[in-house]
Amino acid sequence: MKIVVTGAKGFIGKNLCIMLRERGHQDLVEVDRETSRESLAKYLSEADFVYHLAGINRPKDDTEFQQGNVDLTCFIVEKLKQSNKKVPLIVSSSTQAERDNAYGQSKLIAEKSVEQYGNDTGAPYYIYRFPNVFGKWCKPNYNSFVATFCYNILNDVDITINEPSAQVTLVYIDDVCRSLISLLDGSEFSGFKSVSPEYLTTVGGVADLLRAFKDSRNNLVTENVGTGLCRALYSTFLSYMSPEQFSYAIPSYGDERGVFSEMLKTKDAGQFSFFTAHPGITRGGHYHHTKNEKFLVVKGKALFKFEHIATGERYELQTDSSSPQIVETVPGWSHDITNIGDEEMIVMLWANEIFDLEAPDTFSRPL
Repeated sequence: MKIVVTGAKGFIGKNLCIMLRERGHQDLVEVDRETSRESLAKYLSEADFVYHLAGINRPKDDTEFQQGNVDLTCFIVEKLKQSNKKVPLIVSSSTQAERDNAYGQSKLIAEKSVEQYGNDTGAPYYIYRFPNVFGKWCKPNYNSFVATFCYNILNDVDITINEPSAQVTLVYIDDVCRSLISLLDGSEFSGFKSVSPEYLTTVGGVADLLRAFKDSRNNLVTENVGTGLCRALYSTFLSYMSPEQFSYAIPSYGDERGVFSEMLKTKDAGQFSFFTAHPGITRGGHYHHTKNEKFLVVKGKALFKFEHIATGERYELQTDSSSPQIVETVPGWSHDITNIGDEEMIVMLWANEIFDLEAPDTFSRPL
């Protein structure tokens, strides 16, 4: 299948082309502003499927809307009609098509041209009125406030928000591309299409989340970045980092026993840390009433000792990095860990709550 993508170097086009190739679509023709009309006409005559993503949204003069949105779409439609192949055509439009402005009206005319193409030829056609699309590789200070906010916040540049409570509908680039690619199997009916999920939020809410992402490098507290809008925004935020921003330091506390460092804290699922211990060194010697922990020795050999604080019952176990094993600390049992190997021991530690200096729930009781 020969697939033609106009606007291939743009935000959506670049992401789409990569995902198409990932799915095995290698016969892909990328059309951009440097492509001549003669070359485009040739590509269209050979096409089996067309993604028309090119367009103008930030012109120097409103007349460019006619050239970039209306004229180009009409050209594509006319060349596809001449091929007599009923080539499926997808056009990228905008929610602005519902508004009375020069950009919106140019998009509306382009939509009607595509719809007429489908009616005249019987070819499948699909129209997407995209709301605010965000994700990696969108140009800052252009047509996405999310891209601008990400770039500015990362680089300590002020952002301007006139109305923080203003509602905005967002769709994520990966979801956009998946929706576009799903149409290749020809099972969808022609007409208007939408991307799912859509995220309804506010401009101020987006800014607050992005600032929290940046702050997490200092306070180590992560947002819930594993699902939904927060996941997509966090991925987008990271994509605007320069290579020099890929890493950041964390606090490390060292003494004669080794070092201890906190790595990551969550709002509702505890925190991750690690510590080291020199040969023969014992750490711990305390108990908790409620707090619980999981230990994983990632380097070296360890002896864990436990004692029930009420009954005096004792228990010991050994573990080492050659056979990874999680060791739980149980409320009401005092515990410690000793490096019984000949090399430095490194242990990963998860606690179910963020350490609170005012209420540490940690009571000394050496074994």
